[in-house]
Amino acid sequence: MGYDSDHAASEGEVGKCGVAIDSLEDMEILFDGIDLEKTTTSMTINSPASVLWAMYLVVAEKQGADWKKISGTIQNDILKEYIAQKEYIYPPAPSMRLVIDTFEFGSKFTPRFNTISISGYHIREAGSTALQELAFTIYDGVEYVEWARRRGLDVDEFGPRLSFFFNAHNDFFEEIAKYRAARKIWYRLMKDRFGAKNDRTRLMRFHTQTAGVSLPAQQPMNNIARVAIQALAAVLGGTQSLHTDAYDEALALPTAEAARIALRTQQIIAYESGVAQTVDPLGGSYFVEKQTLDMEKGAFDYFEKLDQMGGMVKGIERGYPQKEIAEASYQYQRAVEANEKITVGVNDFVIEEESPEILYIGESVARGQEAKLKALRSRRSNEEVQRRLDALKRAAAKTPSAGANGNISDANTMPYIVDAVRAYATVGEICEALRQVYGTYTEVSIT
Repeated sequence: MGYDSDHAASEGEVGKCGVAIDSLEDMEILFDGIDLEKTTTSMTINSPASVLWAMYLVVAEKQGADWKKISGTIQNDILKEYIAQKEYIYPPAPSMRLVIDTFEFGSKFTPRFNTISISGYHIREAGSTALQELAFTIYDGVEYVEWARRRGLDVDEFGPRLSFFFNAHNDFFEEIAKYRAARKIWYRLMKDRFGAKNDRTRLMRFHTQTAGVSLPAQQPMNNIARVAIQALAAVLGGTQSLHTDAYDEALALPTAEAARIALRTQQIIAYESGVAQTVDPLGGSYFVEKQTLDMEKGAFDYFEKLDQMGGMVKGIERGYPQKEIAEASYQYQRAVEANEKITVGVNDFVIEEESPEILYIGESVARGQEAKLKALRSRRSNEEVQRRLDALKRAAAKTPSAGANGNISDANTMPYIVDAVRAYATVGEICEALRQVYGTYTEVSIT
């Protein structure tokens, strides 16, 4: 959300869902002793993605690493925030501008870094159907490419670094069909709609995570079986990367035991099942091929509607994908409550049970972060921080133009964010500087 740990809005949240990072100092501590030229790092961060990425780059710089050799991924998918997860700060247009700034900067300075992970996971977690997850995610990708091309970027320059992120839900064959359709659709779009000539631009590289929303708090050990089935579907569907949720997903951050079981689930699939030895093992199955074609057709039907609206940003401003997901979520919950859809341990096969042990994160993390921030602000040059924040605001107020000869224009915000980070400006201070230029977003009503 772009707030520091000592902001009033952060109270009760610090350290509860990940590592608290407020400044370059925190990032330096986090990666102390880790060679960033030999490590790939994925950061699930969106509205402040360019700020956290800048901190990572400066840590690499301080290590003496070559930016052209470092690799990893920032999620940086702001469209799905408006659609589903709701962790946005600025209105859609300036938010898209910040994303394209990272594309442009990354193409020039960090050619091995994925500057976006276009994410259907959160769309599905918000209650969408598999088809809606597929269609809205891929069309988000289309929107990013369209905005990048308007900036003057060549799709074959930034396209190979676009990555995707999908959910693995409970319907085994439907999920496999979804992944198979995704690859076909992206290839067609890159080739026919955008004229990509580089084979790597046409490839869909995607990460998959098992469905947290499908893992209830009731009888949590049952979730080990759910995760295994979901993970197997992802592998059979061709995922390049996989995250298996812990069985206590609904309750807290995982305990060490829960995290180990999640890891062992992946390892058993990888090393004992034999399924990874064959590419597309269900290709040719009538049932799976039919579902794949139905997914493909349904997705293009959604694309046509979004094209008629003028793209995903326009659709979001009208509340279209939000309303589609809200309706799907309502229908799913209605089916569960009517016992038309069975969730084992929730609305059938229910037992009396004791609460399991869970991991608890106290408020000591927040108090520690507050003390670190106070100390940081007392010893850094606050005048220099303000000078660099003012420079960022001037750049953010400029209209970016099409790049020329591979140069970064003076309206690209990334160099100014990197400069502010070098002076130990905090996440909250940098995001507040951008708020002063762009304002904040209030979601349209979809009722």
